[in-house]
Order: sequence, then C-alpha cells, then structure tokens
Amino acid sequence: FFATFVAVVYLLSASLALEMKASTYAFIFYLTLLSAPPSLAFAPPSVGVSNNRPQYVTPTGKLQTFHSERRPATVTRRNVRMNAAPLDPVPLMDQATQLTSMLPTHAPSFLGSLSMDRETAEALAGPFFGGSLFPYLVFLYFLSRKENECPKGVTVGFITLLAFVFLTIPGAIAAQVLYGVSLADSDWLHGSAESLLTITNLVIVIAFRQALSAKEKGLPMPATATSYAPMAWLAASLIAVAGVTAAVPALMNPEVHTPYLGGFMDLPFTLESLGAFPEPDNALTVACWIIHVSSLVEFLVAMGFAWRWADLVGNPTWKGLTWGLIPLHSSGITACTYHLFFNRIPVLVPLQAALTCLGNTTAAYAAYRIARSNGWKSDLPFVSTLLNGTDSGDTAVEAQGARKESQSLVGFEDLGDALAGDTDYSFLFKLFAGCAAVSYAIKYGETFFSFPYDANVYLALAVIGIPTMLNTYKWYKRSQDP
Repeated sequence: FFATFVAVVYLLSASLALEMKASTYAFIFYLTLLSAPPSLAFAPPSVGVSNNRPQYVTPTGKLQTFHSERRPATVTRRNVRMNAAPLDPVPLMDQATQLTSMLPTHAPSFLGSLSMDRETAEALAGPFFGGSLFPYLVFLYFLSRKENECPKGVTVGFITLLAFVFLTIPGAIAAQVLYGVSLADSDWLHGSAESLLTITNLVIVIAFRQALSAKEKGLPMPATATSYAPMAWLAASLIAVAGVTAAVPALMNPEVHTPYLGGFMDLPFTLESLGAFPEPDNALTVACWIIHVSSLVEFLVAMGFAWRWADLVGNPTWKGLTWGLIPLHSSGITACTYHLFFNRIPVLVPLQAALTCLGNTTAAYAAYRIARSNGWKSDLPFVSTLLNGTDSGDTAVEAQGARKESQSLVGFEDLGDALAGDTDYSFLFKLFAGCAAVSYAIKYGETFFSFPYDANVYLALAVIGIPTMLNTYKWYKRSQDP
C-alpha cells in the first residue's frame, strides 16, 4: 500500500514538476531507485538446495530433477497437482547441446557460455538495468521540452514507466523473501507488477491517438495534449487499481504460484486428453499473458503513432523516435520469450537488460534530436558548444519534409490507422479482444509442443531475433519507399 501510494504521489508530483519546469523530483527519484537492486525483478528462478527433490519426465523423455525452495512443496492449480516448475538450467542446456551437435565445432562451447545460473545472470543484468535509468530520465527531459509541442499526455505515459520500475522492486523482494523465487515465477505478484507496464503503454496510446485525431481533422488539441493533469489522474487511478490486485491476494495467505486475479480467465480443464503436455506450476495465467501481449502490441501502436506524428507536424526527426524505440520493443519480446520457455533460460535476463539500456539510450538520443530540430538550446554555454557539432544532418533531414510512404508491410502498429474511426472505448475493446485471443493461443498452444520444455537457447534467440529483424526491416522499407 505504501509503495503504491508513493508511486501515485510521485506521478502527480512529476507532472506538476514539468509544469513548473523543475527537475528536483526526477533527481530525487533517480537516487531512490539506485538504492535498490534493479535486477531483482527480472532474476531467473532461484536454485534451491533440498535433499528430497521431485523428478519429472520431460516431453523429450529425459528425467529432470526440479530445484525449488517454494512453500509448500506442491501446489494444486487448475485441478492439476504438479511438482514445482523452476528448473536447474544446466541439465536443460545439455539437451540443447545434443540437439545442436550438427553445428560447427565452436557452437557447443559457445552454447556453454550461454548456460548460466541465477547468480551469474543477475550479476550481468544488474549493471544494465541500473544504468538504463539515467538515459531514460534524459529521454524524458528532452521529450518534455516545450519546443517539441509533444502531447503532454504522451509525456505522462512515458513518465508512468517509472512507477513500473519503482513498484517492481518491492514485488521482487516479496517473491524472494516469501518464496525464494524470482518475481517472474510468482504469478500473482508478477501480473500485478507487469500491469503497470501495460498502464504506461495504454496512456501513451490514448493520448497520442487523441492528439493525432485532432491534428488530422484540424480541431483544437484535446485536454490530454495541452495539460498533464488528465492523463496523470488516469495513470494514478490505474496504478491504484494495480496495487489492489496485489494487496487483496496478499491478505489471503497466497502461495508462490497463486494465479493472478485468481486465474479467472484460465480454462477450467486441461488439454492433456488431446495430447498436450502438463503445464509447469510457474506457467503464466491467461490474464498475465494478456498483460504481456498487450504491452507489446500497444508499444508497436505507439511507435506507429510517432511515425504519423512526424508527417503531421512536418518534422521527420519524430520518425527517429520510432527507430530509437525498437530495442525497447525487442526487450519486451525477450521478456515474453523468457516466459514462453517457462523462465528456464537465464541468459535472456541479461539480454533483456542490455536491450533495455540500449533502447533507453537510443530513445534519449532520438528525443534530443527532436528537441534540437525544434530550436531547443541548452542554458549552459559549454553544453551548447559541445552539442552544436552533432546536429549537422538534422536540418537537412527536416528539409526533406513529410512524404507518402509505402504501406506494403503491415503490422500491429497499423491498428491505429485501421481503427481510426473507432471511439477510444471500442478501440481498446478490440485491442483487448485481439490480445486475449493471442494469449490463449500462446498459453495452451505451446503445451502441444516439446520445445518450451527443452529450453533451447538458440531457438529462444531466434524467437527474439526474427521479429526484431522484421520490425526493423519494416521501418526501413517505410523510410525508403516513395
């Protein structure tokens, strides 16, 4: 309750600080976050030490020993009584080595370097997660410059991400202290924490959508574009609701794998009679998957909105923001891939952290270019002198103006255009329905295959790399095609 209250107060205070052109709040908030280990929220399952470890036969026929320190030792979930899910990744990686024996001779050794325990993954991820916060604050600073005329509700949405970072820390600590697992392996805590990320993207999409609609129709800009208050209050309200989803089960003596929102969207029966493999205890519920999928889709929609905004305001540097956000979207894909393989590939944790740090840095640079193209100059003379030499290409890029681009490559980011005639409510309903359908397909569809249980690191990297390359190529084509 206290953490939720602090996050809500900070969000409103940060919005007020932007109105007052103050930066004290952001600085204090940054120092507060540095006092806690940021990698706790993303750490792989902890490896317990037990003399009585249950065993499980994987779909590939290998006998696997579970390593877990959760309480109680077994959990009944969705009428299926199963042993603990978090696995020791090393035996699983041995399977992957056998599967990749046909690769060049250097591949097994490289694979071995990708096999790591929780401590190693956490040690690698920690500096990236911690270091990613400062460039994000720089991003917020440049994005909020008045010269940009960025819809203020969009700025509030990006600020709300700090609430996700802040409230994830106590959730991760609770998972470690209460159950000895990472946040990703405790569904009720995980879902409540991740819902804050969905709130961030939701606020950005709504504010951007309303501003684009008014701009295209030549109407006065809505209140969500001219004031921080409307979206700040909306975000604060949704954050409070997210806090309730964690507080209520916390008062009911939850177990480590208590389903998020009671698992009310999960099927009341299993699909094992149809040939599906049993789900591990740490498998995400449908509601938790919806949060993850919707975050990815909403982020793509926001990237598409930034691209459209560039054409409407006649400033192509806004398209640079879309480019700058690609690593952050890939970071989200990495998180979903981690869950797709039931949190059994620890190397994905530092990979996600590295992508987050890279994405925050590229987003900060993109926001800086937008501010410079709109005439922003630093109040510090030596900073202005230093930065003046880095913008030689911006003016030339702006002179090209907006141009009609090919729509030959269509993706989720085009939902904003396809549903432009919908109200905000019908738009969100259709978005939720689509994400729910995808979530059901992922959760129950993957149980008919053995690869999620095998934890093949190369396959996981392909799941991350292929969508990222397609996403990058799509924006490249839109930039090049007349």
